[in-house]
Amino acid sequence: MRKPYIDNIRSLTILLVVLYHVIYMFNAVATDGVIGPVTAFHGQDALQYLLYPWFMVILFILSGMCSRFYLEKHTEKEYVRARTRKLLVPSTIGLLVFGWAQGYFNMAISHAFDQMQETVPIPVLYLILCVSGTGVLWTIQVMWILSMVLLLIRKLEKGRLFVLTEKAGILTALLLGIFVYGSAQILNMPVICVYRFGIYGMAFLTGYYVFSNEKVINELEKYWLPLLLAALAAGILYACMDYGKNYAVAPYVNSPVAVLYGWLMCLAVMGSMKRFAGRENRVWQFLKQKNFGLYVFHYLPLSVCAYELYTHTQLPGILLYFLTGLAAFFGGLLLYEIVRRIPGLRWCLLGLHR
Repeated sequence: MRKPYIDNIRSLTILLVVLYHVIYMFNAVATDGVIGPVTAFHGQDALQYLLYPWFMVILFILSGMCSRFYLEKHTEKEYVRARTRKLLVPSTIGLLVFGWAQGYFNMAISHAFDQMQETVPIPVLYLILCVSGTGVLWTIQVMWILSMVLLLIRKLEKGRLFVLTEKAGILTALLLGIFVYGSAQILNMPVICVYRFGIYGMAFLTGYYVFSNEKVINELEKYWLPLLLAALAAGILYACMDYGKNYAVAPYVNSPVAVLYGWLMCLAVMGSMKRFAGRENRVWQFLKQKNFGLYVFHYLPLSVCAYELYTHTQLPGILLYFLTGLAAFFGGLLLYEIVRRIPGLRWCLLGLHR
């Protein structure tokens, strides 16, 4: 039985990812690989500080929860097959098939072609473009790895961890923040900072072992308002303390305040959405059907629009934001609708049945 609030949290989060990437493309803080500021006012960059500490974490929590629900009704072999098709295929084969397009614009935006030798062999250039085009696919790469690690943990713990978590409640959820903070300090890739295996692994496992427990979610729902107020207070404190600093790298990305805010926001979002978005309607149903495709494809039209408009027009910055946002959302949906109708390609890029 599907739980609508989980689908709705995922859909809402992916919409926020799209918004974040629009702000990120023109931000004045983390300017590597993006166009950079196009307006004199940079206050919109504060949204990055309010989103980055939690919106990826909660996607991994949801992934862990869904893994638990899936494995309750399917075998491990079926789980491996489903996760490989849905996650690994698009982030590997799909990357080789279509990643070059995203890679081209990523490199154009960052002026990487200006620093390359003209004699780079075409096969080497193709591979460089594909790797550069990984983009948002890093998330599903990490999710697949964690899914395989989960199977190993299940074999080792043989259900004993469920005994420890079956009586968990809101206090357990809050105290887990200590372990989340510890995990945020380890297994972070030194160069590609988005690959934070420590905190995302912990989020995935808490989703599987703790938040898949309906009692925990019900308690988060009960205390949604205090959690939300506490999260907002922590978020404002974090933004005020670190505004202007690169929030995506240490020591700011894994500081005590950043992790505290991120964890409280995850709890608040789960509780609030369980209370207010626990049912389906036409909007949520539409977003549920499209959210994965929107996530996979939104960054390419966003990049194309931002690069072309910035390079070839003199439009005011606010219009660049607006048009790029439209391109990201509607362009991502359009690409999804096209790809999902093409046999073979739909399997490579979306993991859909051939």
